[in-house]
Amino acid sequence: MSILFAQQIPFQQILVIAAVIAGVVFLLILGSVFFFYGSLWFQAFMSGARVSMIQLVGMSLMKIRSRIIVQAKIMAKQAGLPITGQMGITTRRLIAHYLAGGNVPNIIRALIAAHRASLDLNFDQAAAIDLAGRDVLDAVRTCVNPKVIVCPDPKKSGRTTLSAIAKNGVELCVRAQVTVRTNLERLIGGATEETIIARIGEGIITAIGSSNTHFEVMENPDSISKAVVARGLDSQTAFRIVSIDIADIDVGQNIGARLQADQAEADTRVARAKAEERRAQALAQEQEMKARTAENRSRVVEAEATVPRSLAEAFRRGEGKI
Repeated sequence: MSILFAQQIPFQQILVIAAVIAGVVFLLILGSVFFFYGSLWFQAFMSGARVSMIQLVGMSLMKIRSRIIVQAKIMAKQAGLPITGQMGITTRRLIAHYLAGGNVPNIIRALIAAHRASLDLNFDQAAAIDLAGRDVLDAVRTCVNPKVIVCPDPKKSGRTTLSAIAKNGVELCVRAQVTVRTNLERLIGGATEETIIARIGEGIITAIGSSNTHFEVMENPDSISKAVVARGLDSQTAFRIVSIDIADIDVGQNIGARLQADQAEADTRVARAKAEERRAQALAQEQEMKARTAENRSRVVEAEATVPRSLAEAFRRGEGKI
């Protein structure tokens, strides 16, 4: 028995040494993990963000900046947004959006702003808007605080006013300010500011063009706004038109009078050309008549020349005797 016991001692020592080494390695790994991720995990734990150490390690293996995900989830939790459940802002959904190339902090800020303003915007909508290339935070801000679009935009068109002509031919130069609010439901696939500006410009020109005189427009500029708003120009766009205000209106040239003057000048030129044509025809007829007169005169002279010859022949034949 003593021999068997002596033989078993080295094996037990090996097991103890192996266990000690494994424990040391485990402690080193655990210490390294806490060294690298301990502050983030503790920050998330104290904030109630529910980010596990395994998820932090997994994000590092997927080459994801874990600090962005943790801070985004902490922001959502502290703002009162749901971070659990199927529609909640979970770590998995944040990671998926990050891997898709989305701007995680931007959509979290947008969701917080929408939550504070009682807007109907969930994580899926915000993520879709962000991945579509739109600035979701700016969209929410525009929805809360409407912005003003100048029509026409001098930076894009190089013009400061729109030119429209009333029925009496007087030109009016108009500059409008359009107040719009973001339509979150139509932000994906909806037309942008350029379409709004083009539609507003078309509506203003149509409204002025349908006025009998420019005095009607000058007396009631709001008639232009009412006519444009009534057309529903914000359909299929990413904005809702709050109001259209005519900021400036000036009287330009009398295009109708100028066109009439140009037409009169053109008519005068046509009349002169026709008169010149008739004069040329008369001169040609006069010359033709002169030629005919000369021809007839030559025939008369020729006939008169034959008279003496006929008399002489008559005398020769004795026809001249009495």
